Amino acid sequence: MKTKQIKLQSTHKVQFINIDHEIHQAVRASGVVDGICVIFVPHTTAGVTINENADPDVVRDMVMELNKIVPFSDGYHHSEGNSAAHIKSSIISCSLSLIIEGGQPLFGTWQSVYFCEFDGPRTRSLLIKIVADE
Repeated sequence: MKTKQIKLQSTHKVQFINIDHEIHQAVRASGVVDGICVIFVPHTTAGVTINENADPDVVRDMVMELNKIVPFSDGYHHSEGNSAAHIKSSIISCSLSLIIEGGQPLFGTWQSVYFCEFDGPRTRSLLIKIVADE
């Protein structure tokens, strides 16, 4: 399968956007029964992570703590003024892989995949690559 590009629009400076629907849609469209789904964020101020989807307070708490750990203003030297976003992106990561079995990506009971915006609001891209087992 060719790499699928998804466009996302964030509405806040820091925001976690659930992308489960886009992942399920890409896996279904690929026709792959067993394999790997690679999700990649081609931005240096955004990321992707897996975490709980049952309680929205988990995402709120993650955003709150990331902002405490890496404040927006802390004497950074980067001239664009978004060093905090670069650091948060490196902490979270720009890619992850999911196992595909029976034509479905495997998730734990409470898991979802989140696109993580750290320098919004912006229009972003997300790349999904589905690779079939041989």
